[in-house]
Amino acid sequence: MRVLIVEDELFLAEALRDGLRLEAIAADIAVDGDLALELLSINDYDVVILDRDIPGPDGDHIARVLSSAPGGPRILMLTAAGRIDDKAAGFESGADDYLTKPFALREVVLRLRALERRSLRATPPLLELGGLRIDPFRREVYRDNRYVALTRKQFAVLQVLAEAKGGVVSAEQLLERAWDENADPFTNAVRITISGLRKRLGAPALIETVNGVGYRVVEDNAGG
Repeated sequence: MRVLIVEDELFLAEALRDGLRLEAIAADIAVDGDLALELLSINDYDVVILDRDIPGPDGDHIARVLSSAPGGPRILMLTAAGRIDDKAAGFESGADDYLTKPFALREVVLRLRALERRSLRATPPLLELGGLRIDPFRREVYRDNRYVALTRKQFAVLQVLAEAKGGVVSAEQLLERAWDENADPFTNAVRITISGLRKRLGAPALIETVNGVGYRVVEDNAGG
C-alpha cells in the first residue's frame, strides 16, 4: 500500500510516516495543499491521510478534487476538532473516514487497511496464487501451508506481485507501490529484494523474471 500524508505539522507527519513504514506501508509527505495536489497528479496512492487545516488549498478542497475523479484514492480525514459538524463537513467534502487528533498509530493502520479493502482496486482479504496464501492484515505468508518469514519490504513487494494475479509488474511499478518518493529509480533495491524474496519462498521458484519488462508470480510453480 502507498499512502500520502497531507499534514503541515512536519514532526507529526514524519512520525506517522516512520510508523507506517514499520507496517510495510510506503508513505510520502505533503506539508501544504499545493504540494499535495502536485504529488497526487504524479503518483498513484491507495489512501490519502488528509488534515483539514493545511496551508494553501485546504483539506476540504483536496477531498472534493479527489472525490470528483472516479477510481481515486480513499480519504482518511484528520482534524483537531471532534465536533459532529466538523465531521459532517469532512464527509460532505468526500472523506471516507475520519480521525480526531490525537490518535494511536495502531488505529491509523487499522483504518488504512479497512479503506484499502473497500477501495475500487481492493484485493480480497486473502491473496492466493501459485501455492501462496498471503494475509495483508496479519502480514503473514504461507507456501503450501508452510509459513514463510519475510522482511517488511519483501512482503510489500510480494503483495504487489500477487495483486497483479500473474501479470507482469515492472521494476518502476514496484518502486512506486512498495517504496516512497525518495526511492532512487536507478537503485538495485528491487532486484536485491526480489532475490531475497525468492530465497525465502524456496524452490521451485515462484517469481519469474520477464527480461526487459519486469516480474510476475507464476501459478504453475515453473518460474525461472
